[in-house]
Amino acid sequence: MAVNLPETPSEAEGRADSSAAPGGRAEARRRARGGRARKARRTRRKPRPWWIEIPAMIAVGLTLALLIKTCLLQVFTIPSGSMENTLRIGDRVGVNKLAPLTGWEPEPGQPVVFKDPGDWLPPQPVDGNPFTNALTSALSFVGLVPPKDDNYLVKRVIATGGQTVQCTGTTLTVNGKKVDEPYLHPGDDSCAGLDFGPVTVPAGHIWVEGDHRSDSADSRYHRSGPGGGAVPVGNVVGPVSAVVWPLNHFDWFGWVGR
Repeated sequence: MAVNLPETPSEAEGRADSSAAPGGRAEARRRARGGRARKARRTRRKPRPWWIEIPAMIAVGLTLALLIKTCLLQVFTIPSGSMENTLRIGDRVGVNKLAPLTGWEPEPGQPVVFKDPGDWLPPQPVDGNPFTNALTSALSFVGLVPPKDDNYLVKRVIATGGQTVQCTGTTLTVNGKKVDEPYLHPGDDSCAGLDFGPVTVPAGHIWVEGDHRSDSADSRYHRSGPGGGAVPVGNVVGPVSAVVWPLNHFDWFGWVGR
């Protein structure tokens, strides 16, 4: 039978001193509890309500989309077959908008998107629904859909300012040298029945033609217009870098096209 003997005063005093002394077990426990409480207070911050979180996330997303559209990549829709088979009707292409900001200039052989230099396109239909009109305008502004006014074209650069371009029979020449055009639509030749030139491209302009040469109203057809059919470099948005949609048409043309 175990007998509990009363503690001597010295033993009780020693244990009390051990628990109360700085750095003792009791002090360590109190410090641990205090640390846990402070951590819990930090982690128990009240979450923001959904009606604040969701608009904030949308605002951030739209801001990023606007920055991407303005400085990096903008998407355009191919409306016609003038660039077949390189680009097909309905394809969405990504245009590198950073290239012009870093000193890029159009060069022969590159497909580019440019703003209509003047009456190359017919007047675009106007959306009579004010709600959808405003919505598409806003989405177009931030770059989530192609430009609303759709007064942009895509063609291939054939010659640049100061170069002389001419087409006779089936042969296209720039500065007297024949241009090899492996990208032409099957069945087309370089002139597609339309001889012209020689034409010297004005400084600061480019001469553009479609890959589907027999189905492209390009520089050849606008020689009586401003620039003699050439497009001001200032109208160029940038080089076509890729077909981004549909996925089965995906193609990469490089940082500045090809």
